Amino acid sequence: MSAAIETQGLTRRFGAVTAVDAVSMTVPRQAVYGFLGRNGAGKTTSLKMLLGLLRPSAGRALIDGVDVAADRIGAARRVGALLEAHGFQGHLTGRENLDLTRRLLGLARSEIDRVLAVVEMTADANRRVGGYSLGMRQRLGLARAMLGAPPVLILDEPTNGLDPDGIADMRRFLRSLPDRTGATVLLSSHLLGEIEQTASHVGVIHQGRLVLEGELAALRAGVAGRIALRTTDPARALALIRARGLEAEVMEEDIEVRLKPGVAMDAASATLNRSLVEAGIEVTAIGPRARTLEGLYRQATAVEPVAEAA
Repeated sequence: MSAAIETQGLTRRFGAVTAVDAVSMTVPRQAVYGFLGRNGAGKTTSLKMLLGLLRPSAGRALIDGVDVAADRIGAARRVGALLEAHGFQGHLTGRENLDLTRRLLGLARSEIDRVLAVVEMTADANRRVGGYSLGMRQRLGLARAMLGAPPVLILDEPTNGLDPDGIADMRRFLRSLPDRTGATVLLSSHLLGEIEQTASHVGVIHQGRLVLEGELAALRAGVAGRIALRTTDPARALALIRARGLEAEVMEEDIEVRLKPGVAMDAASATLNRSLVEAGIEVTAIGPRARTLEGLYRQATAVEPVAEAA
């Protein structure tokens, strides 16, 4: 079975500038795929090519197996998009705004009730959009994107501008979409924390190139032969570990210890813990080293990640 979204050497040049450089990405069906990158990394240009709004200079993009450049209308029927929560008529109700799009698409009226139920906005459907909060507008935008039940949804920064409660609510909703609707979600963002809590798969674009892609759980899996530990005295702990002939360095808030080949993880952890405690250094956490999305991002881009909002 083909992927829900696939690009093959997708490239876009603007004069001498290459905004997207030979990107080959694969978004599995019913995944929530976090598409990460700094502003200017090539995310928006990539999305525009996926949606048929911009022709690639080279390569191709496929939506649900349909080549976007070769069959723009066929591909468009398979994808719903939320690029921004604007474009609504404020004097009309949520239902009336959806009806405008519904008629353009030639869909049955019952489709409005279906998408309103999915985004949990049935109770507010008859209120004027001018009185909606930003979170409600985002949900209405999602409802509009889901009209016609497209198998692919492309959402650009859907939590942008939301308050903490709104972000948590949107995060829960996005995680549930594949199970509730069968849709595949491509979620474009620069917020590492939100993607880490929402996505099942990730792709990182940096300076126009796809530098990391895969299932998030697999990417974050423990690093073979490495222990992460946290103590009350990192400087003394680091010195003690190195004195025992082990390689170690501070990584984020932990000390990362590299074991020699063939050394059992459990036995090494127990020995390290005992040695530190006997030296009067309290160990507050110890276990196999697992990658964070922030760490993966740093490694893939070799730069500091985009700062997240508090």
